[in-house]
Amino acid sequence: MMQSKKSKFGISSLSLAISFALAGSVVSAQAFAADEEVAKKENVEKIAVVGSRAAPRSIGDSPVPIDIISSDDLKKNGSTDMIDMLVTSVPSFNSRAQPISDAATLVRPVNLRGLPSDSTLILVNGKRRHRASVIAFQGGGINDGAQGPDISVIPGVALKQVEVLRDGAAAQYGSDAIAGVMNFVLKDASEGGSITVSQGEYYEGDGAATTIDGNIGLPLTDDGFVNISAQYKTADETSRSVQRPDAAAIADAGNTSILNPAQTWGNPEINDDFTVFVNSGFDINDNTHLYAFGNVSSREATGGFYYRNPHNRGNVYSVDGGENLLVGDVGLATDGVATCNNMNVPIPKIDTDGDGIPDQDGNVLGTDAYQAMVADPNCFAMNQIRPGGYTPQFTGKIEDMSFFAGVKGELGEWMYDVSAGTGSNKASFGLKNSLNPSLGLDTPTDFDTGSYEQVETTVNIDFSRFVTIGSLEDISFATGFEWREESFEIAQGDNASWTAGPYADQGFNIGSHGFKGFGPESAGKNDRNNIGIYTDVEAYLTEDFLLGIALRYEDFSTFGDTLNYKLTAQYVATDELSFRASHSTGFRAPTVGQENVVNTQTSIVNGDLIQTFIAPPTNPLAAFYGGEVLNPEESVSFAAGFVYQYDNLFLTVDYYNIEVTGRIAQSSQISVEASDYDALRAAGVEFPELISAVTFYTNDFDTTTQGVDVVASYTTEMLSGDAKFSLAYGWTDTSVDKYDPETTDAGKVRRLEDGIPAHRATLTWGQSWDDLSMSVRGNMYGEYYATHADDTSDWGSEVADAAVTIDLEVSYAVLDNLTVSVGANNIFDQEAQKLKDGTLGELGAVYYESGPFDYNGGFYYGRVNYRF
Repeated sequence: MMQSKKSKFGISSLSLAISFALAGSVVSAQAFAADEEVAKKENVEKIAVVGSRAAPRSIGDSPVPIDIISSDDLKKNGSTDMIDMLVTSVPSFNSRAQPISDAATLVRPVNLRGLPSDSTLILVNGKRRHRASVIAFQGGGINDGAQGPDISVIPGVALKQVEVLRDGAAAQYGSDAIAGVMNFVLKDASEGGSITVSQGEYYEGDGAATTIDGNIGLPLTDDGFVNISAQYKTADETSRSVQRPDAAAIADAGNTSILNPAQTWGNPEINDDFTVFVNSGFDINDNTHLYAFGNVSSREATGGFYYRNPHNRGNVYSVDGGENLLVGDVGLATDGVATCNNMNVPIPKIDTDGDGIPDQDGNVLGTDAYQAMVADPNCFAMNQIRPGGYTPQFTGKIEDMSFFAGVKGELGEWMYDVSAGTGSNKASFGLKNSLNPSLGLDTPTDFDTGSYEQVETTVNIDFSRFVTIGSLEDISFATGFEWREESFEIAQGDNASWTAGPYADQGFNIGSHGFKGFGPESAGKNDRNNIGIYTDVEAYLTEDFLLGIALRYEDFSTFGDTLNYKLTAQYVATDELSFRASHSTGFRAPTVGQENVVNTQTSIVNGDLIQTFIAPPTNPLAAFYGGEVLNPEESVSFAAGFVYQYDNLFLTVDYYNIEVTGRIAQSSQISVEASDYDALRAAGVEFPELISAVTFYTNDFDTTTQGVDVVASYTTEMLSGDAKFSLAYGWTDTSVDKYDPETTDAGKVRRLEDGIPAHRATLTWGQSWDDLSMSVRGNMYGEYYATHADDTSDWGSEVADAAVTIDLEVSYAVLDNLTVSVGANNIFDQEAQKLKDGTLGELGAVYYESGPFDYNGGFYYGRVNYRF
């Protein structure tokens, strides 16, 4: 066996590599403990497998920036959602609430370093995680149209640590790694375990959440392990709503069917949220190790949609903006002969502000014209079913599973890792309290609208070894092959959710209102496959200078091939200071879902609700308005920074610059004009007069994103105990260099540039004594461009103020193996940005839900943890 050389940080690359294959390997618990207490007692450095195809490295000895968040750090949070736990730990990681956002309510999108969720590659135990089936149709600008993995499926109890590579890595790991890589490392203990029960709710008295989780490690003979983790969660809905003025005026005018509030802005109700992760490994002999891991998960969610005003909601109650009711003619629909003689039902107007000008609807139900229409059996209006209007409830069930298995070991001087795995994510959608207006009074009110399903299968073969060339020893050489297939399937909804009923020709909306079901023209399965081949070389050219080169070729069955490279370097200037830099090219292939998804959504534009059809870019409707076949995004990245370690102080500062050309995003809502109806019909579009606008996916943007990440920690003895201070700061700036004004409006561009705070910081003070510990965390959020829902007009947008929230947790060890914790997120109940004057309450909302922190307010909780 060849001898390895140590860097100035004292890490032996070859000795580390003995327990690992490549970046896809499972970290050995005997070699590296992620638990912070074990690391402190044994003085073990935290080690990451991402960022290099060579031996795993300490975070201080890495030529690219890496964060490692231990399982204990993740738990110091009132939320048990993985997204919320990571937002407070990673400087350039952001997410926003999604209260009324179609399927994005079910799978909340995230972003790293100012790029969408599908620009960050997610790994579990070093293996590619499948993406979610849900596409974020209303993703807050940055994530509009993104289809990333659902990381909220992964429970903190199953993890040993999370490794976050904040650097472009497409040349190492393939598509989706433009922003970076997140590797979720599962626990691999063969003994012991824990049970935890958490309970909390918001200061407002709603949103009560209960979480029960457990973990157990079991031996698999003397040579292996099986580690099982399970979690079960429920959460009540929240409401930060006020009554809409239009609903209040109609109620004041005598309509007793108006609910208060008519529309709810808040978190969805979560039921039966469970997940089970299993991780296992077995040593066949000293040189061969088998491993397998996977998960089964499911959750159900119910959230609200927009309120449908019973007087003016287009193609349900009116077709002229609320001047008159939309009245159906039964005879015309039945045998083509008009029989309704009471079609003219004017909607009365009232003066609500006393200026002498009618400005709100009255109550049409009490008018003589309405009563005469109801008395005529040949006439009808949807008010007869929903006299107070209605707010559909969006329901969804997310089912997720994965399984990977492989073998790794040594063959002479070579290390190998061969694995295969599959994963799927299925989102089944439904609507309650809705209508298919085109069916008239025979419409059902609850619908099964169909489902999306994403399935991915991956095969990897990886080899690595150390070689000597001339005077250069221990050159790390890695190469490998990947084959991947992914499919996206749309399953048909029930007939009533999509059918065009007998009243469609009279102007009544087709399909379940709020979320039209998937019909036979939308249903189907599309797939593609690709192969990838990579080579990665790293070597110390001198004792102090590390240079790495990676090259990756990929060939996709749908759009061709691509070749990308990456260069990394690190120079150790002194025992305390080292400099690092990287340069890479990258790509992100459009997902099969983005190429083929079909949906109908309700959007806000200038304060008005419109029905928008989301079409594949090659669909006749999309193509008519500029849709084209999608191409991969391409990127060029530069990064440079330094690492400083002195005594108990650890500091990293890194600058990055990412240029993305042909960035894939969802277009703005493009109005379907009446003058185009005949041409659209000729192109094969049915009932174009019932479609207000169309949107599709397009390679619309060229952007430049730059930023600075600062990560620091300091440990000391203080207050008769041990103290640790941690700082994570991120500055992110995105500029849109080019876009097509025909498919994108200026408001969407501004939301892409300024929709997240340019400045984010988290400062944490952890203090521990013998049986008592405390964690205080301050979260700073800079100014950002706040938008209400998906409205980027001046009506619904403004620059929001910077804010600071404080989190606190106190834990006490009642027994050696029993700990009780209490705490609060946003303990001082920092209020989120309120909607500006002129929009406050107009849609029943108080706060901009697009903010960077939870607009529901303070959340307090208690937790009991038992270890065995």
